[in-house]
Amino acid sequence: MGVRRSIYKSPAQLRLMVEPGLATAASLDAVEAAILVGVTTLDLDAAAERAIRAAGDKPNFPLERGYFHTICASINDEVVHGIPGARVLEPGDIVSIDSGAISPEGWNGDAARSFVLPGGDSATAAQREELNRVTEQSLWHGIAALSRAVHLNEVGAEIEDYILSQGRYGILTDYVGHGIGRRMHEDPPVFNYAVRERGPEVKPGLVVCIEPMVTLGGADTYIRSDGWIIVTEDGSAASHWEHTVAVHADGIWVLTAEDGGAAGLAPFGIEPVRPA
Repeated sequence: MGVRRSIYKSPAQLRLMVEPGLATAASLDAVEAAILVGVTTLDLDAAAERAIRAAGDKPNFPLERGYFHTICASINDEVVHGIPGARVLEPGDIVSIDSGAISPEGWNGDAARSFVLPGGDSATAAQREELNRVTEQSLWHGIAALSRAVHLNEVGAEIEDYILSQGRYGILTDYVGHGIGRRMHEDPPVFNYAVRERGPEVKPGLVVCIEPMVTLGGADTYIRSDGWIIVTEDGSAASHWEHTVAVHADGIWVLTAEDGGAAGLAPFGIEPVRPA
């Protein structure tokens, strides 16, 4: 019989997760500096890898069987798991970048941001910018909910409530957030919508990746023939935002934000505290 591991980390383990979180944030900063019309997604992959290795860590996505890149780069109707390659970015594209790092001690970070490139049709660009704003803000609503939640699934209810308050959007249900630690994907699941179950207790040591995936149309998706890329059934554009967040005795800390989430949480009156 296998041994079931606790989903809660010790204070010492939380401290060890700070480094790969910062390396992950650095990789997304590098992508943000490099993302322009005319560059390829492989160019962005190289920028992210350089940043992670400069921090003394390694990319963790290649630890997934059959995957060989530092980031996932998903464009327009691609929601997640887009594979970097020779595709050139065009005006008005919405590009979701997912990245992760693993420290020499074996602890993981995981985060995602989406970007709308300037140009293209103005009406389409405005729709995508608003989609991206709603998705990012839904993430911060979820993180704020985590800071006061008794049970984890309160987070998904808050995310869903916020998104639906902003208009008609599709919230993916087939793909959700997750716990993280020695492995990039651990229990528990982190839903982006309300469910009947309460989920595990939110208490010190819980570390989760909250990652809303939202579309301009429906929530139905399919997997392309490459076995990786998740695409919307109706061809609508999608946005994806993610942070790794730690709960500890003194509060919460966004491990994949250089400021611990201070800027994103300020509108909610929440001041994050770095794990001691």
